[in-house]
Amino acid sequence: MMFENLLVEFFPHYPYNNKMFRIYVERKPGFQNEAERIRSELTGFLGISGVSSVRYLNRYDIDHLDPDVGQLAATRIFSEPQSDFFSFRHLDLQEGDQVIVWEYLPGQYDQRADSAAQCIQIIS
Repeated sequence: MMFENLLVEFFPHYPYNNKMFRIYVERKPGFQNEAERIRSELTGFLGISGVSSVRYLNRYDIDHLDPDVGQLAATRIFSEPQSDFFSFRHLDLQEGDQVIVWEYLPGQYDQRADSAAQCIQIIS
């Protein structure tokens, strides 16, 4: 709340009129092949023995989107109900958890983002 007060003080038009959604998508147990592959590479290939588990999440930031379309996109475009969990809230981390984030460089083609943008145009 304190941070939001600072935003209002320095940016008088905050919150902005556009709707921005942040969606976290994580595979359900039994579908976590990518997380298991990364854990295996960390422990086997890199020899980091302290890694006990890995969570692999995709984070999507979508702006200028109607809330109803955002909810529909979360369940039909960004996640598969039978194999994924999704959340609009912050990522829950435990004490001692480490986070590694990677993203495409500016100007680098992101097929997933391009496909998602096309799908959102279709449903909105």
